[in-house]
Amino acid sequence: MNDEATTIKQKLALMQLSDSFFPNGSYTLSHGLESLVQQNKIQQPEDLIAFVQILLHNKIGTCDLVALIHAYRGSSKNDLEIVRQADAQLFAQTLILTARKTQQQSGRALLMVAQSTWQNKQLEILDRSRLLNQFNCLHPIVFGVVGNIAGLSTVDTALAFLHGFITGLMGAAIRLGILGHLQAQQILLQLAPDMEAAYHTASSISLNKMWSGTLAIDLAQMRHPRFTSRLFAS
Repeated sequence: MNDEATTIKQKLALMQLSDSFFPNGSYTLSHGLESLVQQNKIQQPEDLIAFVQILLHNKIGTCDLVALIHAYRGSSKNDLEIVRQADAQLFAQTLILTARKTQQQSGRALLMVAQSTWQNKQLEILDRSRLLNQFNCLHPIVFGVVGNIAGLSTVDTALAFLHGFITGLMGAAIRLGILGHLQAQQILLQLAPDMEAAYHTASSISLNKMWSGTLAIDLAQMRHPRFTSRLFAS
């Protein structure tokens, strides 16, 4: 396969992984947005932008994406112990029970789809580790491994994850009635610098220096299961 064909294959894999059509269950998650909307703390598009920026700069770019990048690096070295370490570290730092459960559910869904799409020994080993309770199977970790197996670069894998995360939130906001489709596209473009900054931050943080600081959003996620009417799992 020549270089051009390889590049095309990688670009198609990038589009496949970042497409909302990819069945990983992310459409069921609002990451605390639904709770904040029900409490009337997010009502306008400007509120939504601030919410996403807080998540990007104080959680995703400093924790989830850090773990993803280290999992990618471990997979690229065929060192699944590094992958498991990233998984264990992220699990330990995901303090909200609902968040841990939804991360595991979407991670298992992604692993199942990836196994049927990209037949690879690493995925089989990680699935066996999951069954033996030696691998938490968190979504960012599985995403990092799948990105490497699909032939994507580190940056493309990270950006595919970020794009999927943001478009998932935009979809949630549309379903919750706080913005329309055109506004969602405008906000997605507006958030591009924040996504780029989150990647650069995450790529420079070591696994044992991960951190997150989104107290108000964490509290909103903790309140979410108490609502009698819910559209989303988180």
